[in-house]
Amino acid sequence: MKGYLFTALSGVLVWFFATIFFVLFGDRVLFSPGTDSYVISLLLLGVGTGCLLWGVTYVYLLFDKSKNAPLKFGIIGSIIGLSLDTFSLSNHNLIFPKLDDSQVIAFTAWMSFAYALYLFIPAMINQKRSTYQKIAD
Repeated sequence: MKGYLFTALSGVLVWFFATIFFVLFGDRVLFSPGTDSYVISLLLLGVGTGCLLWGVTYVYLLFDKSKNAPLKFGIIGSIIGLSLDTFSLSNHNLIFPKLDDSQVIAFTAWMSFAYALYLFIPAMINQKRSTYQKIAD
């Protein structure tokens, strides 16, 4: 249970920093769907998110040496983050006061892709680790 507590705390921290980023900068990086700026912004945010999640997963692995640690991080983190985002989206007027409705839609689109990455990237890292483990054995 202790290992899951650390994983859950890590998931809360990932969610918190992502949310704070959009609280502080969301009105500058999120654009109305259907515009050219929206597509470019979503692409850049997706690439940045993927790079950050790759790095954060490797930092997490410095502390959790268990066999399927990346999978645990991705699944537990996604569960925690999606649960907390249910609250933040339901109360978007309080959490994201600078965002208009179209920017909240853009945030939700980014968020959906980010959680796909949150599951996919740790799964890729886990596969890579298990392949290297088989070669080492």
